[in-house]
Amino acid sequence: MDLSNLSPAEGATTDRKRIGRGVGSGYGGHSSTRGNKGQSSRSGSKNRPVWFEGGQMPLYRRLPKFGFTNPFRTEYSIVNVGRLDRLVDEGVLDADADVTPEVLEAIGAVRSAERVKVLGDGPLEASLTISAHAFSDSAREKIASAGGSATVIE
Repeated sequence: MDLSNLSPAEGATTDRKRIGRGVGSGYGGHSSTRGNKGQSSRSGSKNRPVWFEGGQMPLYRRLPKFGFTNPFRTEYSIVNVGRLDRLVDEGVLDADADVTPEVLEAIGAVRSAERVKVLGDGPLEASLTISAHAFSDSAREKIASAGGSATVIE
Protein backbone atom coordinates (compact mmCIF):
# COMPACT_ATOMS: atom_id res chain seq x y z
CA MET A 1 0.00 0.00 0.00
CA ASP A 2 1.31 3.46 -0.91
CA LEU A 3 -0.08 6.97 -1.51
CA SER A 4 -1.15 6.14 -5.07
CA ASN A 5 -3.65 3.57 -3.75
CA LEU A 6 -5.44 5.93 -1.32
CA SER A 7 -8.93 7.18 -2.12
CA PRO A 8 -11.79 8.66 -0.07
CA ALA A 9 -14.26 6.26 1.58
CA GLU A 10 -17.32 5.22 -0.40
CA GLY A 11 -19.94 8.03 -0.31
CA ALA A 12 -17.57 10.55 1.26
CA THR A 13 -17.43 12.76 -1.82
CA THR A 14 -20.31 13.83 -4.05
CA ASP A 15 -20.43 15.84 -7.25
CA ARG A 16 -21.45 19.50 -7.00
CA LYS A 17 -25.08 20.26 -7.89
CA ARG A 18 -24.75 22.22 -11.17
CA ILE A 19 -28.02 24.11 -11.44
CA GLY A 20 -29.33 25.96 -14.47
CA ARG A 21 -27.58 23.74 -17.04
CA GLY A 22 -30.57 22.46 -18.97
CA VAL A 23 -33.41 19.97 -18.52
CA GLY A 24 -31.13 16.94 -18.82
CA SER A 25 -29.11 17.90 -15.73
CA GLY A 26 -32.05 17.10 -13.44
CA TYR A 27 -31.58 20.39 -11.64
CA GLY A 28 -33.82 22.89 -13.28
CA GLY A 29 -33.97 23.43 -16.97
CA HIS A 30 -36.24 26.38 -16.37
CA SER A 31 -36.44 27.30 -12.66
CA SER A 32 -33.05 26.09 -11.39
CA THR A 33 -34.39 24.51 -8.16
CA ARG A 34 -36.00 27.79 -7.04
CA GLY A 35 -39.61 26.76 -7.56
CA ASN A 36 -42.16 28.61 -9.66
CA LYS A 37 -42.60 32.38 -9.61
CA GLY A 38 -42.70 34.65 -6.57
CA GLN A 39 -40.17 36.83 -4.82
CA SER A 40 -37.92 33.94 -3.73
CA SER A 41 -37.41 32.79 -7.32
CA ARG A 42 -36.05 36.15 -8.47
CA SER A 43 -32.43 37.26 -8.38
CA GLY A 44 -31.51 39.40 -5.39
CA SER A 45 -34.31 37.92 -3.30
CA LYS A 46 -31.96 37.00 -0.45
CA ASN A 47 -30.69 40.58 0.01
CA ARG A 48 -33.62 41.79 2.12
CA PRO A 49 -32.95 43.65 5.39
CA VAL A 50 -33.50 41.71 8.61
CA TRP A 51 -36.54 43.84 9.53
CA PHE A 52 -38.27 43.34 6.15
CA GLU A 53 -41.76 41.83 6.59
CA GLY A 54 -42.65 40.86 3.04
CA GLY A 55 -44.33 44.12 2.13
CA GLN A 56 -46.53 44.12 5.24
CA MET A 57 -46.51 47.43 7.14
CA PRO A 58 -43.36 47.05 9.27
CA LEU A 59 -43.44 47.01 13.05
CA TYR A 60 -41.45 50.22 13.40
CA ARG A 61 -44.14 52.04 11.40
CA ARG A 62 -47.08 50.38 13.17
CA LEU A 63 -46.00 51.34 16.68
CA PRO A 64 -46.75 54.82 18.03
CA LYS A 65 -43.85 57.19 18.47
CA PHE A 66 -43.52 59.21 21.67
CA GLY A 67 -41.01 60.81 23.99
CA PHE A 68 -38.04 63.04 23.54
CA THR A 69 -34.28 62.44 23.78
CA ASN A 70 -32.37 65.48 24.95
CA PRO A 71 -29.18 65.75 22.86
CA PHE A 72 -27.61 68.08 25.47
CA ARG A 73 -28.08 65.71 28.44
CA THR A 74 -25.13 65.40 30.85
CA GLU A 75 -24.24 61.77 31.57
CA TYR A 76 -22.64 61.04 34.94
CA SER A 77 -20.86 58.01 36.34
CA ILE A 78 -22.49 57.60 39.73
CA VAL A 79 -21.19 56.31 43.05
CA ASN A 80 -23.07 56.13 46.35
CA VAL A 81 -21.64 57.18 49.72
CA GLY A 82 -22.51 53.72 51.07
CA ARG A 83 -20.22 52.17 48.47
CA LEU A 84 -17.40 54.55 49.44
CA ASP A 85 -17.87 53.61 53.10
CA ARG A 86 -17.72 49.90 52.20
CA LEU A 87 -14.53 50.46 50.21
CA VAL A 88 -12.95 52.16 53.25
CA ASP A 89 -14.00 49.23 55.49
CA GLU A 90 -12.49 46.74 53.02
CA GLY A 91 -9.23 48.69 52.92
CA VAL A 92 -9.44 49.42 49.20
CA LEU A 93 -9.88 53.15 49.81
CA ASP A 94 -7.74 55.04 52.30
CA ALA A 95 -9.76 57.23 54.70
CA ASP A 96 -7.02 59.88 54.88
CA ALA A 97 -6.44 60.24 51.11
CA ASP A 98 -8.38 62.58 48.84
CA VAL A 99 -11.09 60.79 46.88
CA THR A 100 -11.02 62.06 43.28
CA PRO A 101 -12.69 60.75 40.10
CA GLU A 102 -9.33 59.34 38.96
CA VAL A 103 -8.95 57.39 42.23
CA LEU A 104 -12.50 56.05 41.91
CA GLU A 105 -11.81 54.92 38.33
CA ALA A 106 -8.54 53.27 39.35
CA ILE A 107 -10.22 51.15 42.06
CA GLY A 108 -13.18 50.30 39.80
CA ALA A 109 -15.90 52.24 41.66
CA VAL A 110 -16.84 54.11 38.45
CA ARG A 111 -16.30 53.27 34.79
CA SER A 112 -15.18 56.71 33.69
CA ALA A 113 -13.64 59.61 35.59
CA GLU A 114 -14.88 62.09 33.00
CA ARG A 115 -17.99 63.21 34.96
CA VAL A 116 -18.68 61.70 38.39
CA LYS A 117 -21.68 62.33 40.63
CA VAL A 118 -21.87 61.22 44.26
CA LEU A 119 -25.31 60.11 45.48
CA GLY A 120 -26.47 59.70 49.09
CA ASP A 121 -27.63 56.08 49.21
CA GLY A 122 -26.33 54.11 52.20
CA PRO A 123 -24.65 55.02 55.49
CA LEU A 124 -21.33 56.88 55.75
CA GLU A 125 -19.15 56.71 58.88
CA ALA A 126 -15.72 57.53 57.38
CA SER A 127 -14.79 61.22 57.12
CA LEU A 128 -13.70 61.55 53.51
CA THR A 129 -12.47 64.47 51.43
CA ILE A 130 -14.32 63.90 48.17
CA SER A 131 -13.92 65.80 44.89
CA ALA A 132 -16.49 65.15 42.16
CA HIS A 133 -18.32 66.96 39.37
CA ALA A 134 -21.68 66.85 41.18
CA PHE A 135 -23.22 65.86 44.52
CA SER A 136 -26.81 65.17 45.52
CA ASP A 137 -28.11 67.12 48.54
CA SER A 138 -28.37 63.96 50.66
CA ALA A 139 -24.77 63.02 49.77
CA ARG A 140 -23.55 66.48 50.87
CA GLU A 141 -25.40 66.15 54.18
CA LYS A 142 -24.01 62.67 54.90
CA ILE A 143 -20.44 63.66 54.01
CA ALA A 144 -20.66 66.78 56.21
CA SER A 145 -22.24 64.90 59.15
CA ALA A 146 -19.45 62.29 58.97
CA GLY A 147 -16.86 65.07 59.26
CA GLY A 148 -15.72 65.07 55.63
CA SER A 149 -15.84 67.63 52.86
CA ALA A 150 -17.39 67.69 49.37
CA THR A 151 -15.65 69.73 46.66
CA VAL A 152 -17.24 70.34 43.26
CA ILE A 153 -14.92 70.11 40.25
CA GLU A 154 -15.74 72.61 37.51
